[in-house]
Amino acid sequence: MSASAEARSGRSSAVHSICLFRLSALGDVCHCIPLIRALQAGYPNAEITWIIGKTEFRLVGDMPGVEFIVFDKKSGVAGRRALRQQLSGRVFDVLLLAQTSLRSSWLSRLISARRKIGYDYSRSREGHYLFVNERIRPVANQHEADASLEFARVLGINADLAAIDRSPPIQAQDREFARQHQPEADHAVLISPCSSHAARNWLVARYAAVADWIIEHADRPVILVGGPSDLERTTAQAIESSMQHRPTNLVGQDTLGQALAMFERAACLIAPDSGPVHFAAALNTPVVGLYASTWSLRSGPFGSLEHCVDRYAQAAQQFYNRSPEQLRWGKRIERPGVMALVEVDAVIAKLKPILLQG
Repeated sequence: MSASAEARSGRSSAVHSICLFRLSALGDVCHCIPLIRALQAGYPNAEITWIIGKTEFRLVGDMPGVEFIVFDKKSGVAGRRALRQQLSGRVFDVLLLAQTSLRSSWLSRLISARRKIGYDYSRSREGHYLFVNERIRPVANQHEADASLEFARVLGINADLAAIDRSPPIQAQDREFARQHQPEADHAVLISPCSSHAARNWLVARYAAVADWIIEHADRPVILVGGPSDLERTTAQAIESSMQHRPTNLVGQDTLGQALAMFERAACLIAPDSGPVHFAAALNTPVVGLYASTWSLRSGPFGSLEHCVDRYAQAAQQFYNRSPEQLRWGKRIERPGVMALVEVDAVIAKLKPILLQG
C-alpha cells in the first residue's frame, strides 16, 4: 500500500508492533479473537503481543502469529515484577488497553507505547481514561463483541464482525474427545447451567424440565457440561436428580479445549450469561441464552441473539421501575429471584425450531 493510500485508509505504516492488554474474563477474551484476526489482516507485518490471564491463555494460546505474555492475577508483587522484567526495554507502537478495571490500568503503566488506545469516556470505569491518550469512538448500545473491533477501527482497519472468523482454535485430540461423547454431530443438546455470577443462574427445576422435554419430545441426548467448581458439580447433580430421564453428566470432566470441541459438535447449547455462550456462538452453534439479570443486546451470544430468552426488560421494570433504556448501558440486575422471570415454556419455544426442524 502506498503512503497516499495509507493516509486515505487511516492506517499508518509506522505500526510495526501492537500490544493488546486484556487479561480476563473468558467471554471477553473470546471477543478479542476477531480483534486479533482483524489486526493480522490489516497489519500483516506487525508483531502482535497479547498480555493475558493464566486461565484465559488456555482459550487462545494456540492462535498463530501472536506472542503471549501470561500474567497470573493471583501472583501479587512477584507477578508484577516478572511482568516488568518481560517488558523491560520494549516500546510498542500501539497499546490497546481493552480492559477498564483499575488493576489493569495500573499494570498497563508497565507498558511503554507511543499510542495508548482505550475505551471512550462513556465506557470507561475506575479512571481508565486517565491511562490512555486515544479512545475508541463512542457507539451507543453496542454489543461487547463489536466494541472490541473498535480498537482495530481506530487503526484504520475496516473490520466487520459478521465477516471475521471468531472461532477459538481447537486441537485434533479435543475433537476426538467430542466425537467419543457425541458420536452423531449436530444431535446432542448441551446444558452449561452455571455462570461465575450466581445471580445469573437459572432454577434447577426448570433446567430439569427443559432437559426432560428435549429427551422425550425431541428424541435427543442431553449432556451437562461445566467446570470443576463445587457450585457447578452440585448444580449438575441437582438437575440430574430432578429429571425423569437420564442425561450424561460431564461437569468437571473435560478440559477447556475439550469443552470447545463439545460446543462445536453440538446441536445447540443452553446456558445463562457466561463464557460458554460466547464460545459456542463463535463456533456457529445455536445458543439458547437465558437472560434477565443482564441484557442479551449487550452481552448475548453474537450471531445467536434470536434464540435467546431475554427478560431484562421485565427485570428493569420489576426491580427499578424503569425501562432498560433508562438504565446505564451494561447495568446488571443481579437480584434474588430475577432469573425466575425466564419461563420453561419460553425456552422450549426457542428450542423447537432448532431441534424439530424437518
